[in-house]
Amino acid sequence: MFLTSNPQLNKNGELHHLLTIEGLPKEILRQILDTAESFVGVTQREVKKVPLLRGKAIFNLFFEPSTRTRTTFEIAAKRLSADVINLAINVSSTSKGESVLDTVANLAAMQADMFIVRHSQSGAPHLIARHVSEDIHVVNAGDGRHAHPTQGLLDMFTIRHYKKDFTKLKVAIVGDILHSRVARSQIHALTTLGVPELRVIGPQTLLPTNVDNLGVHVYHDMAKGLKDVDVVMMLRLQNERMQGSFLPSPQEFFKFYGLTAEKLALAKADAIVLHPGPMNRGVEIDSTVADGNQSVILPQVTFGIAIRMAVMSILAGN
Repeated sequence: MFLTSNPQLNKNGELHHLLTIEGLPKEILRQILDTAESFVGVTQREVKKVPLLRGKAIFNLFFEPSTRTRTTFEIAAKRLSADVINLAINVSSTSKGESVLDTVANLAAMQADMFIVRHSQSGAPHLIARHVSEDIHVVNAGDGRHAHPTQGLLDMFTIRHYKKDFTKLKVAIVGDILHSRVARSQIHALTTLGVPELRVIGPQTLLPTNVDNLGVHVYHDMAKGLKDVDVVMMLRLQNERMQGSFLPSPQEFFKFYGLTAEKLALAKADAIVLHPGPMNRGVEIDSTVADGNQSVILPQVTFGIAIRMAVMSILAGN
């Protein structure tokens, strides 16, 4: 049963915008993962294009800097044969005093079909989605501390690829939960997909108040938190979002919460390690782990293209 009151869904319960994983039905998440499966093969072909979005105009609106996310959205859109327009808004119109909605209205007048939005303010993609016409779709490519749904989905795709069944897993998310929009998307996705035991590990200063209300088990000790887990999801320290002193030093963080081979040995022998990137080696993760045989960090990047192709193709078809 779809909740048509969800602003991300149309009246038929189909995905119209992708703004957050929170509140999306399990069926929608599975549809995205299954669709991405078909696109993984496209990325391995000699000719890496399909005509699904031919003639569509996709605008990448990045109000804060990004390389990895913007590039993978651009590659995904081009592989779907869309026309892609990249705009670094942080050095463009809004720096001249134009509002976000004015910028979007002007671009919509250029016959935009989809906006991929990254913004430092939580809720900005939701605001844009409320003010565009019904034939335009909005994808949240990361907003403030709030959400990063396609990153959460590519993480789910990676886990499913290696572990198959979410309902038999113990998963640990480690590090700066407080400032991470990725962590929020991961938590909502993992719980929706039926992971029975989800742990968050980090210092008290980097965990949100009442984080246990999200249905997670809280650990401040890596040894206890990593014991017998199937999946270890490391997070980047969000130094650019920290105001005040949250940590004594990066070295101190690495000592207690950095993932080393010794700490990883506490997890199951076949546990996989994920990281959304960019990695701070020697702070969140040791190079021996990042480059080791349990790391699936580079496959995450590859799967990210397929996930973003899936999201855009589903939206354009609804």
